[in-house]
Amino acid sequence: METNNGKVYLIGAGPGDPGLLTIKAMECIQQADVVVYDYLAAPVLLKYAAPTAEIIYVGKKGGDHTLTQDKISQLLADKGKEGNIVARLKGGDPFIFGRGGEEAEVLIDQGVDFEIVPGVTSAIAAPAYAGIPLTHREHASSVSLITGHEDPLKQESSIKWDALANSGSTLVFLMGVKNLPSITENLISNGKAPDTPVALVRWGTTALQETVTGTLETIVEEVKKAKLKPPAVIVVGSVVTLREKMNWFESRPLLGKTIVVTRARVQASDLVTRLSNLGARCIEIPTIRVVEPEDQAPLVTSINEIAGYDWVVFTSVNGVKHFFNTLYAGKKDVRVLGHLQFACIGPATKAELATHGIVSDILPETYRAESVVEAFSGIDIKGKRMLLPRAKVARTILPEELLAMGADVVEVTAYETVAENNDQATLKRLLEAEEIDMVTFTSSSTVTNFKAMLEQEGGIEIGSEVTAACIGPITADTAASIGINPEIVATEYTIPGLVDAIVDHIRKK
Repeated sequence: METNNGKVYLIGAGPGDPGLLTIKAMECIQQADVVVYDYLAAPVLLKYAAPTAEIIYVGKKGGDHTLTQDKISQLLADKGKEGNIVARLKGGDPFIFGRGGEEAEVLIDQGVDFEIVPGVTSAIAAPAYAGIPLTHREHASSVSLITGHEDPLKQESSIKWDALANSGSTLVFLMGVKNLPSITENLISNGKAPDTPVALVRWGTTALQETVTGTLETIVEEVKKAKLKPPAVIVVGSVVTLREKMNWFESRPLLGKTIVVTRARVQASDLVTRLSNLGARCIEIPTIRVVEPEDQAPLVTSINEIAGYDWVVFTSVNGVKHFFNTLYAGKKDVRVLGHLQFACIGPATKAELATHGIVSDILPETYRAESVVEAFSGIDIKGKRMLLPRAKVARTILPEELLAMGADVVEVTAYETVAENNDQATLKRLLEAEEIDMVTFTSSSTVTNFKAMLEQEGGIEIGSEVTAACIGPITADTAASIGINPEIVATEYTIPGLVDAIVDHIRKK
């Protein structure tokens, strides 16, 4: 049958950890005109979609179906017939109880070109993240993957319970939490030892992962006690006992903690990555956005007259970025800076400067303006002309002290921070549901704009159950001044320092 120019990619989106998405899957999402995703496909993967892509949610959750399977399959066919590149994201692998086969059959029948992009199935990944190897030479040399709920319209079960009960395989049931009593009863009644170890892994590979263990005889009661709900993978077999030694993922210090990151989105990746690697579930709710100054003329003029300066002092990564963006936009390069000396606040600022081939002459021991002043105390800067490219609104102590030391200081606005409030509704929903454990603040502007966001949503409060974490004392003072009590204040005023302070706080609690 002749096909049209459209194509549908049936993509395994993996088990939940975005890092387990395959490169091919990512490329398909990037190229797609239409992205169709379900409940178990991590929404964060949508960041790979083009801004112009049509995004369609067709999630199925515990009987609550946005669309029936027949309608989903027809939707894919229709979008393909229209000539679109369609990325169909399915949790796990599309051919492991993902009904990808059914969707492929509809596409074939209607002449729509398609391709299968395998994904990491939760049947393997969830136990692995729980420290359970499905095969082990001393425990099991085979694995059986079984659906936890068969098609209710089938006349009789196709599951051979006697064969499963008497095999030496590790048994993995998907989507079987509601049928757990029936599963355990069938296995025991067909000869499986009641003391066979069992584990249920909920939301495997994500920061919300939770594991409950027991035996065929006790697991139903253990799951009730833990109030464990779907989605979860059920593992039956002696390999479950290896979890005691191999539980690597759930031992991470921030596992299960939901942390809001208020930093500007373009700058948040380092903090998000570090917290996520320690187990946290990070929610990005940027309260600020860094933009070019409304009036760029003073910075342009300073750069054009750079030959008349002796020093350039950078107080932030943003200052460095915007300074050099303006320099290069003016068809100049670092050769015009060869006569200058440089000072930086903080190792991140120094590292950003180094990307342009320049080593900072001064890096204070601590990372605030007062320390820059101390660092200059042994240097004769009387009569020296200093350029400070920094934020439009900044503390005055640095230029005041340098002026007092005899320097000729010229402040120019290199960038501005403006309020960002696109995620107010998300913040309100998370706070009302009491899902947030911590909010991080990396500057005074993130604090003040966060407070403004709360007030715009009807004056909601973050509540005593939410911990505020600040990157340093200046940010903490700002928070305290507007009624946010920071329990965590980093002693090293950097992103790594903030993360260390968060981990120390959690461990002490």
